Amino acid sequence: MGFIMAGLDAESYDRNYTDRQLIKRITQYFRPHLPLMITIIVLVVFNAGLDTAFPLLISNSIDTLVSTQALQAAIGLVIFILCSAALSWACNMFRQRFTARSVGDVVLKLRTDAFTAVMSRDMSFFDEFSSGKIVSRVTSDTENFATVVTLTLNLLSQVLLYILIVIILFFRNAQLALLTLSIMPLIIGVALGFRVLARKYTRRSQRSLARVNANVQEIVSGITIAKNFRQEQNMYDEFKEINTQSYHVNVRSGFLYNGIFPVLVFIANIGTILIVYFGGRSVVSGNTSPGDWFLFIQSLGLLWQPLTSIASFWSQFQLGLAASERVFALLDAEPRVHQIEEKPVQDIQGKITFKNVFFSYDDRQTVLKDFSLTIKAGETIAFVGHTGAGKSSIGKLISRFYEFQGGQILIDDQDIRTFDLHDYHQRLGIVPQSPFLFSGSVTDNIRYARPEATDAEVAAVAQKIGGGDWIEALPEGLDTLVGETGRALSMGQRQLVALARVLLQNPAIIIMDEATASVDPLTEAQIQEGLDIILEHRTAIVIAHRLSTIKHADRIIVLDDGRIAEEGSHEELMQRGGHYSELYNTYFRHQSPDYKPGGGFVPTHR
Repeated sequence: MGFIMAGLDAESYDRNYTDRQLIKRITQYFRPHLPLMITIIVLVVFNAGLDTAFPLLISNSIDTLVSTQALQAAIGLVIFILCSAALSWACNMFRQRFTARSVGDVVLKLRTDAFTAVMSRDMSFFDEFSSGKIVSRVTSDTENFATVVTLTLNLLSQVLLYILIVIILFFRNAQLALLTLSIMPLIIGVALGFRVLARKYTRRSQRSLARVNANVQEIVSGITIAKNFRQEQNMYDEFKEINTQSYHVNVRSGFLYNGIFPVLVFIANIGTILIVYFGGRSVVSGNTSPGDWFLFIQSLGLLWQPLTSIASFWSQFQLGLAASERVFALLDAEPRVHQIEEKPVQDIQGKITFKNVFFSYDDRQTVLKDFSLTIKAGETIAFVGHTGAGKSSIGKLISRFYEFQGGQILIDDQDIRTFDLHDYHQRLGIVPQSPFLFSGSVTDNIRYARPEATDAEVAAVAQKIGGGDWIEALPEGLDTLVGETGRALSMGQRQLVALARVLLQNPAIIIMDEATASVDPLTEAQIQEGLDIILEHRTAIVIAHRLSTIKHADRIIVLDDGRIAEEGSHEELMQRGGHYSELYNTYFRHQSPDYKPGGGFVPTHR
């Protein structure tokens, strides 16, 4: 049991909605399509009326055959059946067509809303939750929602048919009608009891599917590393375990869903036996005509089918409700980054001020403690420190990807929480250590920063990076296709494309997680030339891993456990022999051009 349910817990942003809340929310999506829905309901009512006419007509024909000419009655019966069948088919065809149209429009809107919600989530959301599970909500869950809506409209037709048949049966013979409906409470009781279990098992089934999707996506994304370390078998074993879990969850759900229908059919058959026996005795005694008795027997299938369908439908209905619940939870997830205003952002000079900032990713680990720092407009600041010192966190806070819990961050002496984030991010350039490129050409990826930029503008920007020499190494120049995530290019070429993209954006503030950390010396020199152009007259926050970048900085900030340990130029900090010189000996000394193994060690005063 523990294995089957392992990893199937709800996400922290999941919510439990009542059926009434979900149905009300779903109804709001159908409200714009009200005229079409009314047309569908009219067709459903008309179709149900035609289906009800069949047993009634046959019942009357049986009594007519006993007392009048059989040939005339048979001809009239055939003509009426043909006409009713044709009309019923036409109504059903248009109903299905209109249903598909309305459901398709609603799912389109719901999926668009879900995707928009994903795009508006903070970066912390994607750090915390698996992308595969998020994708599952946008795709699979919205599709399940479409299925349940279609089933609901089909069930509506059966419910109307049930109501019409019950009215006719009571009109013909109230005693037999009461006998027919005597076991209805038992069927409803079983169906309602099944409803509770159905929602529980459906949630687990969808969570297991989301876990499978997340695992497959992670495997495909990391296939290069897996093959490099020959870990295909381990990845297969992990997938097999998760897939087996999904299998067991679905088997348990299948037993529940498929077991309820035979139980309901058995109960319905008891009602059939009662009608056949007591109705037959009533015909023999002359209290009921043969036609009415046949009407009851013929109507039993139509009468019990909606009830059993309603009960068995709970599996699909709960699937749809659980799916909509997961989608609505995604839509209603509370943002962690809160803007107190939405001021338009015009020009930014680039002055950045931290005032007693307190930041923690969670309640257990504090990253920045009473952190204060002022960065002048146009100044290049290099942050250095051990892993976990808070270097990247500072960049994320300036980018407004995470919410700080105390203090203030000011941009040009204005609270960063008052900016319109869309405007602000347009004036903020970010160069990650591992740049991501979209499928398409090099030109497309550079233009991503400014979609309206012309080919000439893109080419001019690309030429400024490294003197444009890197373009000649591309097979088709700027028209070279980069492949998925840029795999067709080397890491250095991807970095150069990323730098060109930022230069085209022309931001006022640049945050760079060391663009030269994973490249060869020649590419590093090209990148450094590009950096000189990009950083000119701009405020730059550099998460430094290379000595060359550090030496080019106007000021070096040494972080230790979320606090500023030292600050100054490279030469000043080296002369102090403090924390920075320790970092230099550990990380940067071997990067010096005149480095010799065993030499160049700088003594520290610690």
